[in-house]
Amino acid sequence: MARNDLKLLGGWFSPFPVKVHIALNIKGLEYELVEETLNPKSDLLLQSNPVYKKIPVLIHGDKPICESANIVEYIDEVWTNAPSILPTNAYDRALARFWAAYIDDKWFLSMRDMLTAKNDEAKRGYFEQLDEVVVRLEEVLKKCSQGKGFFGGDKIGFIDIVYGCYLSWMRVTEKMNGKKVLDESKTPALAKWAETFAADPAVKGLLPETDTLIEFAKVFQQKLLAAAGATPN
Repeated sequence: MARNDLKLLGGWFSPFPVKVHIALNIKGLEYELVEETLNPKSDLLLQSNPVYKKIPVLIHGDKPICESANIVEYIDEVWTNAPSILPTNAYDRALARFWAAYIDDKWFLSMRDMLTAKNDEAKRGYFEQLDEVVVRLEEVLKKCSQGKGFFGGDKIGFIDIVYGCYLSWMRVTEKMNGKKVLDESKTPALAKWAETFAADPAVKGLLPETDTLIEFAKVFQQKLLAAAGATPN
């Protein structure tokens, strides 16, 4: 496939395009990356995703596909000659989608809302939610991996992609708050998985550096606080 047949509208700061990058790499597909700043949003983005006006968007030929998890599934269904991302078994696919939705709901929202927490007590509640998620995912990993390196077994799968895209923002959360989220003493399998995932050829180089992302996070935090009419503690 020619490079210009696939175009990805993304942004280095967002975890969601990372999902698509990884899926494209797993399938060995060439694509053109269009970096969005979102300030302002480009005409191409607004035309390609007029409903949500968000990244990522994958443009395949002249057809835009929106929403990161939906895009990953599309890639997996269209390019079937490369390694599969979702399980082939219908029940296992349903489980993978369930845990992916759980991660996007519980994990992402807790990290985002922590940026606008008014005090340490509020932050404590979000950390408790994150702790609940990592303990649960530790068990999910043990069950799904069957003793291998990934949620998908011996290769990166759907759950790996959805959870792994948040690793950089997790490190930002840890460093900005001085508290570990992924603690190898509590969740050793998950801690080892994070290292294996980040070093995989399909992922390596895609996760932003923590310090660079922290600078973005501070600016983003001020915008969220200004919109909410609040100030950080």
